[in-house]
Amino acid sequence: MLKTALQRLSRGLRHESSPGHVQLPLPPTLPASLGCDAVGIPAQHGFRLMARLPRKGCIFADAEWWWWIVPAGSDLDLTWPSPARYVAGTTVPAAHPRLIHWPEDPTPYTPPIPFYLMVCQLTGTAPSWAPDGTAGTVPAQRS
Repeated sequence: MLKTALQRLSRGLRHESSPGHVQLPLPPTLPASLGCDAVGIPAQHGFRLMARLPRKGCIFADAEWWWWIVPAGSDLDLTWPSPARYVAGTTVPAAHPRLIHWPEDPTPYTPPIPFYLMVCQLTGTAPSWAPDGTAGTVPAQRS
C-alpha cells in the first residue's frame, strides 16, 4: 500500500496540461473536498454503464471517451482494467469533452467501488484489491 501511495503522490504532483489534454471544468457549486481523479471509458460503453449505476457523479463526454469523476486516490491498491484509463487529476486526453450528467447528490463523484466493479464486469476482469494493485483476468468460458 505504501508503494502504491508513493507512486500516486509522485504522479499526482503533475497538473500541467499537455497537447491533446484538457482540464475537465467541474461545476463550482459541487464541492470536491476529496480531490478529483477521472476514469475514462470508451464511448461505446458509456450509456450501458450509466444506466446500470445507481449513483453517478459528473460525467464528461466527447466522441471517443466518457470521463467519470471519482475521488482522488480511487486507484490505490487496485488496477483499473483496460480499456479504462485512470487519470490522476482532471486533465484528461480528450478533444472537446462536455458535461453530460449533473449528479443528484451534492458532490461531483461517482462512487468508485461500484463503478470499478461494473468496469471489471464489462471487461471480463476479476476485481482485485491486491496490495500491489494487480488484478486478474477472468478466463474465457467454453461453450
